[in-house]
Amino acid sequence: MSNIYRLIINFTASVILGFAFNMFLLPHEVLTGGVTGLAMVFGLLLPLNTGIWIIILNIPILILGWLKLGKMFIGNSVFSVLVTSFSMQYIPVRSVTDDALLSAVFGGVIAGIAIGFIIKYYGSTGGFDVVSLMLIKKWDIPLGGLIFALNSIVVFISGFVFAWDLALYTMASIYITGIVIDRIHTRHIKLSLMVVTNKGDDLKKELLNNLVRGITVIEGKGAYSNTRREVLFTVISRYELAIVRPIIYEIDPEAFVSVSETMEVMGNFRRE
Repeated sequence: MSNIYRLIINFTASVILGFAFNMFLLPHEVLTGGVTGLAMVFGLLLPLNTGIWIIILNIPILILGWLKLGKMFIGNSVFSVLVTSFSMQYIPVRSVTDDALLSAVFGGVIAGIAIGFIIKYYGSTGGFDVVSLMLIKKWDIPLGGLIFALNSIVVFISGFVFAWDLALYTMASIYITGIVIDRIHTRHIKLSLMVVTNKGDDLKKELLNNLVRGITVIEGKGAYSNTRREVLFTVISRYELAIVRPIIYEIDPEAFVSVSETMEVMGNFRRE
């Protein structure tokens, strides 16, 4: 995937995120989570715009992410944070609906879609997204759920600063955002892949060239045909399925393929 295509996706999603903040969440003082939520609190209480606070609060976290997640990731994240911040300067803070609950629900959905695509295309919105991505490199847990857990502190802050009914709206919003993120960002989902093929050597070689995965080769025989075939078994991430499908179809379109979701993986499995 070209860097230009990735930047276009991140730019569009970042503008949509700014739209969700200014048109759905901020007018009703319904916050989002983590650092961005704190920036919203400061933006509502202090003269500086929320977008400026997003930049200020993200600086130390992005420096940490630079050291742990790499230059390209943090470069994309800085780009996303800047686009979101500047878009919030020009998108008016104006409510689409007078119903705070509807704003929390739809604002959470739109924000979740935007954040999900930003993360999927190797970026982040800064803040606890960066912290969560560093943690899931070690543990296979849903990203949205982890972000929700880390961001819940904003609920208590908003409860003391504003009102507890708004805090509950905030909880609903960030929970919905987390669910939507997990529907888009599925890297934590692991799949067991089994391929029964007559072209085991060719397929094994091509898979090893395109995946950073080990493959177990099992000698098999058809119960009805008595034909000897090779069975290739491995575990991949949900994202890697898009790489595997065309390879199998190209090498052996008649291969029997079974893909099932794996509950847990133990042992030597690369999780990055």
